[in-house]
Amino acid sequence: AVLEDTGREYQRASGLYGIYVSSMNIGEIQALETEMEPKIAAFADEIIQNDKLFQRIKAVYDNRKSSQPALTPEQERLVTVLYENFHRNGASLNDADKKRLGEVNTRLASLYSKFGQNLLVEEGEQLLILKSEADLEGLDADLVASCKSAAEEKKLEQPAWAVMNTRSAMEPFLTTSSRRDLRQKAFKLFVSRGENDGPNDNRPLIKEILELRQEKATLLGFKNFAEWILSDNMAAKPETATKLMEDVWKVAVVKAKNDIAEMAKIAAKDGLKDGELEAWDHRYYAEKLRKAVYDLDDAEVKPYLQLDKMIEGMMWSAEKLHGLKFEAVPAGEVSVWHPDVRVFQVLKSADNSHVGLFYLDPYARAGKRSGAWMNDHRPQEAFKSVISPIISNNSNFMKASEGEANLIGWDDANTLFHEFGHGLHGLLSKVQYPSLAGTSVRRDFVELPSQLNEHWLFAPEILNQFARHYKTNEPIPEKLLAKIVAAKNADQGFSTVEYLASAIYDMSAHTRPVAEAADPKFEKERMKSLGLPKEIEMRHRPTHFQHIYCTEGYASAYYSYLWADALTADAAEAFTEQGSMYHEETARKLRECILQVGNSIDPAVAYRNFRGRDADPQAVMRKRGFAPPK
Repeated sequence: AVLEDTGREYQRASGLYGIYVSSMNIGEIQALETEMEPKIAAFADEIIQNDKLFQRIKAVYDNRKSSQPALTPEQERLVTVLYENFHRNGASLNDADKKRLGEVNTRLASLYSKFGQNLLVEEGEQLLILKSEADLEGLDADLVASCKSAAEEKKLEQPAWAVMNTRSAMEPFLTTSSRRDLRQKAFKLFVSRGENDGPNDNRPLIKEILELRQEKATLLGFKNFAEWILSDNMAAKPETATKLMEDVWKVAVVKAKNDIAEMAKIAAKDGLKDGELEAWDHRYYAEKLRKAVYDLDDAEVKPYLQLDKMIEGMMWSAEKLHGLKFEAVPAGEVSVWHPDVRVFQVLKSADNSHVGLFYLDPYARAGKRSGAWMNDHRPQEAFKSVISPIISNNSNFMKASEGEANLIGWDDANTLFHEFGHGLHGLLSKVQYPSLAGTSVRRDFVELPSQLNEHWLFAPEILNQFARHYKTNEPIPEKLLAKIVAAKNADQGFSTVEYLASAIYDMSAHTRPVAEAADPKFEKERMKSLGLPKEIEMRHRPTHFQHIYCTEGYASAYYSYLWADALTADAAEAFTEQGSMYHEETARKLRECILQVGNSIDPAVAYRNFRGRDADPQAVMRKRGFAPPK
């Protein structure tokens, strides 16, 4: 417990540093990151490699069953987690190997930082610039307005519209633009991030990262980096994770190919010959196919998806499920890192007692890394005194022009609910020790609460109340709602295949010999052997795959989203079996067995406590529409 109480000022400072590196990384912050990342890595190794400290931890660990007074279950779990963390990160190595491991970790920290900074530069500088009204063909008014705002912010010579080189901007463009030539240009700009000759080329960094990771794994006694990573995850072995991915791939790729064949028929009407459909056409014709099959398109849905109403809806859902209410803190009462950031005090509905603070940073901007994420700025704890959590959700939605409604796409709404699931995991934590709090769980378990929370977006209670037309405030029509539910898995073959292509690449890159995996030809050769259709690109190509090359967080573990979804799908069925996604008793069990316990209980045991059994492996197939419903 003494160790849990040390380094608090350092943790606070590093938390503030992390905010600026991820959300305000411009100018002097980039130079600061370049300087500090190796030092931070070296300091972490200094703690892990402190032999006197490790021997004290080991002594408690070795006597954890016979300790007097007896350890509580959570104390025993804490000791086990601490010991295993020190041991698997090199605390038992000899002095020479410790020294070399420290050098490897320090160098990797610099490479991870450089990889991310290269992407920030390219995403900020490489824009798709539209110069005429003809270039806007097919785009909805909201997207046009956002592109106009981006061009003005970049001070481009007018008339001009700028499509930012981020997912939240590029995917809507690729879905709606009628200009095939511009779709091709946009697509190639987006997928080649980090792969351009010059100072921001990430290809040489990938080679060195893979070489150093293999050396690290060897020093730690493992065959490869993936074996080291998975030794501390539910899957346990690369082969187990790979089998799950391959089993789902076989079904998903068949569905994707069938959809592509149907898209080709529609594309033929636009003059595309057999075999001419390309990856930059997929989203455009997938939307046309959805319209043809389900009489539904994104332009019909988007006017009902106001960002502020969706935020209101996800918070309403948290109150109905978990008894939490979110009260906006007036601007200026607490410090924020950017004017866009909103702060909410989280309270228990039953007695108005304080739970924590929730920060929401929704919009894209220069210096903010792409994607969406949750931060646990201060974890919950109760071992000396009760300390409440401070949590943030961070996204990259396009900000509307002044006075205009912020409309988001369906994928963006899903992202909003996903990250809020992580947020709830942190806010609802109820453990003694901060090292075990909230999202401090195994990587292939941490996505369970987030992916499960996505299911409430589809709940009629949410859409009926909060999906309201931005002009009329009319609720979404029942007929449109029915079409949304029917089309839920319309492009699931594509979504699953593009994700799995990246996940399988990740696992392959960290299990194959380094000379093979580090070769620039490896990506294409692996996708060819996998059978990736040419009409689909990896969701994250290597040179901009931040999940695995900006950190070790998801390296060899991008499979985690599928692993967790196998749990998620089964967990969602626990609610549907009771006839409601708001079934009170099931929500209580989810809260008490999963969301509150953090890493104080082994995740497999925690899930069995919730469900009464292990997850049904067919549930994920049913969820994705690859198997008949129950």
